[in-house]
Amino acid sequence: MTKKKVTSTDVAKLAGVSQSTVSRVYGSGTNVSEKKRKQILEAAEMLGYQPNALARGLITNKTRMIGIVMRNIQNPFYPEVLEKFHKCLSKHGYHILFINSEHNLVGEDEINHLIEYHVEGVIITDALLTSSAVQRLIKNEIAVVLFNRYIENPDCSAVFCDNYFAGQEIGRYLIASGHKHFAFISGPLNTSTSIDRKKGFEEAVHKGGISDIHIEIGNYSYESGFEAAKKILNSGNLVDCIFCGNDITALGAIDAAKQLGFQVPNDLSIVGFDDITMARWPSYSLTTWKQPIDDMVNAAVQLLLDEISEKENKVITKSFPGELVIRGSVKEK
Repeated sequence: MTKKKVTSTDVAKLAGVSQSTVSRVYGSGTNVSEKKRKQILEAAEMLGYQPNALARGLITNKTRMIGIVMRNIQNPFYPEVLEKFHKCLSKHGYHILFINSEHNLVGEDEINHLIEYHVEGVIITDALLTSSAVQRLIKNEIAVVLFNRYIENPDCSAVFCDNYFAGQEIGRYLIASGHKHFAFISGPLNTSTSIDRKKGFEEAVHKGGISDIHIEIGNYSYESGFEAAKKILNSGNLVDCIFCGNDITALGAIDAAKQLGFQVPNDLSIVGFDDITMARWPSYSLTTWKQPIDDMVNAAVQLLLDEISEKENKVITKSFPGELVIRGSVKEK
């Protein structure tokens, strides 16, 4: 026989109070005497009562839930980011409602989902959010923070790595290492992330006296890195280094180069971006740009909580520089 679930009505009956009084104890906590509170908590413990968090959230209008919208979960960078958000938000007493966006642009159904679950805030990672979608969330009193990207003329705060600076530093490093023939495998050029990395890299390389850069547009996946690298190396153009828009792209490029008979780094240097765990594997030993993810996650969460608590009501953008991590995939002088 299935055991009947204990309800707030059962607790109220045992404690000798009304059901609404029980709801107030587990909701707002106001207008309940200490004596009645003690009676209710003792009755709840005797019966093994567990309050419904969602129902309590509807009563208090505080669900303690934060929506995380993420698209490219195949990229190992983002599961690592999700884990850090989970730990950081848990410390502040919040739970995560995870949404894996199916498209580049966050859809109406996904926005509706966030609103229906009464999330208090939303963090958007690698998906695009229209201004109208941001306004819908704000209209429903849901705070919004963009992570690892920003938008021009923003309606919401953003936390990101200084990708323009990083691109410049990588370009300068490869020039200083004696490279002469450059290629770049970018991600889709519809986000600040890709645009700034490309712009910074191109400017540094051109200032270093290199006029031509072979550019391929990928989608930040292993497969696109593999195919783009094959195209570059089979083009007949001289190439002695490839900067890849992220690490998983770079791992694909390394494997493609090896398949074609190139030795990394003796014949070809490859640089990535993110410093995912796999970049440290001995078989790759990838030189890459390390994003300060802990600092970025903490900043994004703090901005969100400040908006939720109404300590902050203006748009704030925060950028972090990161640093070059040199391993074995680049041939130096």
